[in-house]
Amino acid sequence: MSFNFIRKIPTQEEIISSIPMKEELKKVKDKRDEDLKRIFRKEDDRFIVIIGPCSADNEDSVVDYVTRLAKLNEKLQDKLYIIPRVYTNKPRTNGEGYKGMLHQPSLDKEPNVSDGISAIRRLHMRILEETGFTTADEMLYPDNHVYLGDILGYVAVGARSVENQQHRLVSSGVDVPVGMKNPTSGTLSVMINSIHAAQIKHEFIYHDWEVQTMGNEYAHAILRGYVNKKDQCTPNYHYEDLINTIEFYKKAKLKNETIIVDVSHSNSNKDYRQQMRISKEVLHSIKVDEEIKKYVRGIMVESYIVEGRQDICENRIYGKSVTDGCIGWEETEELLNYLWVNIK
Repeated sequence: MSFNFIRKIPTQEEIISSIPMKEELKKVKDKRDEDLKRIFRKEDDRFIVIIGPCSADNEDSVVDYVTRLAKLNEKLQDKLYIIPRVYTNKPRTNGEGYKGMLHQPSLDKEPNVSDGISAIRRLHMRILEETGFTTADEMLYPDNHVYLGDILGYVAVGARSVENQQHRLVSSGVDVPVGMKNPTSGTLSVMINSIHAAQIKHEFIYHDWEVQTMGNEYAHAILRGYVNKKDQCTPNYHYEDLINTIEFYKKAKLKNETIIVDVSHSNSNKDYRQQMRISKEVLHSIKVDEEIKKYVRGIMVESYIVEGRQDICENRIYGKSVTDGCIGWEETEELLNYLWVNIK
């Protein structure tokens, strides 16, 4: 075998016992979870905004960013339900590049996944404790959900993972909403099938156990654009795209009717500066069509303290992405205030 076994990964029990959830924080999380589920059940009209860095690369700057969100949220929370995007493991298209805090908890040190597991739990827990926000993270590795499942308020399955059987089955046992992105090919039936699979019961192998899940009725769609056969980014957030996705939803007869629009990635042609414009167009579609309003319940935005992106180097700029470009804090405030003023 061409594997070098570096170190034994800590168990779920070891990680959770070393960074436990306090009882008072459990109550905060339970309240947040129920509020979000009420939005999915159409019992709460607030607009969901999943927003934050492309990748959580530094604990202090990410907590700084979310603290700013929390202060802004004091004004906006009557109309917006903000979920900080704290993505700690990153898929890489060709396998190269920064793979996230899970792999490399410090950008100035060598990768260490064992330390990374503790680092990402500590980060999510610190945000909950200091800001009252439950967070969103991507389920890149389904086995790792056990380390964060008691903290996270939202889970996303990425465009490269949405066809994977284990992602679908594990999502069916997650207790919070799981967003299934359309695949990079853009084929909506793949996304719809993934949502259906996540919403029903399963028995399968998980962490050396035969497990049974009860299904996650809050599994739903995330539209993130796609890449066509000419390798061009193609959006799927326009009015006609939303109507088309709704028709797929209707035919599938799924347990909820929720769509989140990712205004980055292929929807923005990987240009972070387009996110404000796309957000406004999505909001316009919601305003002019009651059916779209019924289905499209939020957006996903890549945002950080400093706009743009940078390479990993010795003189890094604090609060600037080391992966995809993000809008900066000033534009983040502008976008959130715009949504708050203009959402019905």
